[in-house]
Amino acid sequence: MPEISSRRLRSLATTLAVALTLTLAAAAGCDNRREPPLPSVLDKLHDSHIDGQAKIKIGVSETEPLMGELRNGAHIGFDVEIARYIAAFLGFQGEQRIQWVALATEDRIPALQGGTVDLIVSSFSMTEERQKLISFAGPYFVTTQEVMVPTRLRDRVRTIEDLRRPGLRVCTSGGSTTEAELEKHQVRAYVVKTVGDCVRGIREKRYDVVSSDETILAGFLSQYPTEFEIVDMPFGTSELLGIGVPIGDPALRDLVAFALQKSYLEGRDGISSPWLTAYNRTLGPWLKADKSQPQPLNVPKLVDFDDKAPRR
Repeated sequence: MPEISSRRLRSLATTLAVALTLTLAAAAGCDNRREPPLPSVLDKLHDSHIDGQAKIKIGVSETEPLMGELRNGAHIGFDVEIARYIAAFLGFQGEQRIQWVALATEDRIPALQGGTVDLIVSSFSMTEERQKLISFAGPYFVTTQEVMVPTRLRDRVRTIEDLRRPGLRVCTSGGSTTEAELEKHQVRAYVVKTVGDCVRGIREKRYDVVSSDETILAGFLSQYPTEFEIVDMPFGTSELLGIGVPIGDPALRDLVAFALQKSYLEGRDGISSPWLTAYNRTLGPWLKADKSQPQPLNVPKLVDFDDKAPRR
């Protein structure tokens, strides 16, 4: 009996040792498969080219009412308020930390490529062609291309076919998606520097109609509410407005996308988000349909500043 018991004890000890070894090996395997810790917002800031800068340089329009305008020495508009929110999130709180750079539509991409600006928030439509040259975070707004006509022509310009009519002088801004869209629909257009030049030309009887994003046209309608009317044209495309970022700075793009996502989630939770506040102060009273912030694309998972865990 003692001999049998001794053999059984040795067998049991061996079995337990093997089981313990397998358990430890499995635990080590699980540990190896564990995902690395998420980067933090501060990690991304340190990886971006803006780290350590005294000011952030943001390209905006100064000629688009409600979107980006310089009035009495102050920058105002929906795009400008979104830009201020992004700048504050990145650590550039207050006007003294922002360098505003006025850009025309056709100058936006060269300004990013040449380092004149760090970001662009200026009715910048996200397109595949542009994404070969720069990066985008967003969208932060979805709009459509429309046409604005003087009230004297409201009954004569209602369709895209009307825009093709010989003698009708259609105007748009150079380097815009509208310019390409008009060309796609065989609409000949006078191409000028800004939409404001088109509006001025219509008022001076040099042009007849102007085509651009609904957001931009709404701004000029707010200035001349009795002189113009926006006509809903079936161009069939939606414009996704995004924030332009240098293509060589993925960390900055991720940070801007993360900031937009924070605002989006606040709005979805019923909190008065930075986006909604900006919209109600600017575009809201002049656009016909109710709008809400679209969900930004390709948002990274980050630990937000001193949070102990990633936000879900």
